[in-house]
Amino acid sequence: MGRLDGKVILLSAAAQGIGRAAAIAFAKEGAMVIATDINESKLRELEEYSGIQTRLLDVTSREQIENLAKEIERIDVLCNVAGFVHHGTILECEETDWNFTMNLNIRSMYLMIKTFLPKMLAKKSGNIINMSSVASSIKGVVNRCVYSTSKAAIIGLTKSIAADFIGQGIRCNCICPGTVDTPSLHERIQARPNPEQALKDFLARQKTGRMATAEEVAHLFVYLASDESAYMTGNELIIDGGWSL
Repeated sequence: MGRLDGKVILLSAAAQGIGRAAAIAFAKEGAMVIATDINESKLRELEEYSGIQTRLLDVTSREQIENLAKEIERIDVLCNVAGFVHHGTILECEETDWNFTMNLNIRSMYLMIKTFLPKMLAKKSGNIINMSSVASSIKGVVNRCVYSTSKAAIIGLTKSIAADFIGQGIRCNCICPGTVDTPSLHERIQARPNPEQALKDFLARQKTGRMATAEEVAHLFVYLASDESAYMTGNELIIDGGWSL
């Protein structure tokens, strides 16, 4: 039997990177996965895996989220993965950058949880997994002002949900990765004036000498989604190869 047999898991940002790896890992462990994203072409690639359904979803749209909720009768695990990494200090962060990041990184989680939590409360059982980061209240990271602020807010949101609903069968934890080798990371590296140096800089700060793989982070998602972690709630789980030490 799979570790997630019978569980219905709703996942955002599933088209690539950590979200994609988590969706595949969930399905391989027996879950019925509803994978969402705004990237239709990449998202559809997941349909080749047994147990994965796909839905186009803009997690910043209350209307789209509420329409999706009408389609889903039951949900056991909600995984909020969608996010954006802004590069720069506060002086290089315009108000439009601030608003965009906060809207995608934290407001989207507010909307998703507020919409789907009642379905969990109705059956007195539910599990929420949020994507935060070591670049948050855990560690100060240069050129990550608004990103780190939004990720710190996710830790606060996670603990608040956990505290408020612990007596009603709800768990809520968040995952805090360090640098992960994903398509979005390579896009950001290529956007820098000197991509080769940017890659060297990323690798230089890795105490293990390498970045994490998306699949390694997905293993942690599987653990938190499974009953193996039934006694865990309100935690920020760090997976960063020792970067925050």
